[in-house]
Amino acid sequence: MSKTSIKFKGSNFTLSVIHVHDAQPEEVRLAIEEKIEQAPGFFKNAPVVVNVAGLSRDISWPALSQAMLATGLHIIGVSGCNDNNLKQAILRSGLPLLTEGKTQQRSIAAAAEAVKAQLINTPVRSGQQIRSYNSDLIVTGSVSAGAELIADGNIHIYGIMRGRALAGASGNGECQIFCTHLSPELVSIAGQYWLSDQIPTEFLGKAARLCLQNGTLTIDALI
Repeated sequence: MSKTSIKFKGSNFTLSVIHVHDAQPEEVRLAIEEKIEQAPGFFKNAPVVVNVAGLSRDISWPALSQAMLATGLHIIGVSGCNDNNLKQAILRSGLPLLTEGKTQQRSIAAAAEAVKAQLINTPVRSGQQIRSYNSDLIVTGSVSAGAELIADGNIHIYGIMRGRALAGASGNGECQIFCTHLSPELVSIAGQYWLSDQIPTEFLGKAARLCLQNGTLTIDALI
């Protein structure tokens, strides 16, 4: 028997979901470009899912999708669609309809088994990416702007945090981010993220803990 040329395997990816509400396509394009300018390393040319649950039935999907593609984003699927006409327009554009559900048990189990931690004792420079699979990530030094920390477990930063921190990358919403000096470009837990301008100013430069409560990012002082 000849060796097969392809193989299907399951995997997990962390994707941003853009929730689009009723607006002119041009307004959506400008709003996306503004976000990209704030964190180009995270959003530029990024693959995204578009949630259309907030759209009215008379929206022009071709015009809206073209406006979003003009920003450089790559739409890989659409979720939250309950209107048959809109569904047909999306399918005609060649995009799949996705269902957002609870995190797969496989992902949760993998994250729950994260008993070890990856320890980084050197500063994380701009342009560096540290990826920690199935474990926590501990950084004892500072993280420069333009650097990125990604962990399936929790993230601990004991220096100045100026880059991006993405905890719970496998989808575990129980993960948290702990930081002694919070000044990041972006923080994310299980795909829920804040840009720097969304973080309450009273926590900037301070010791803080971020976690999810009912699927929403929250922040508290780290005492």
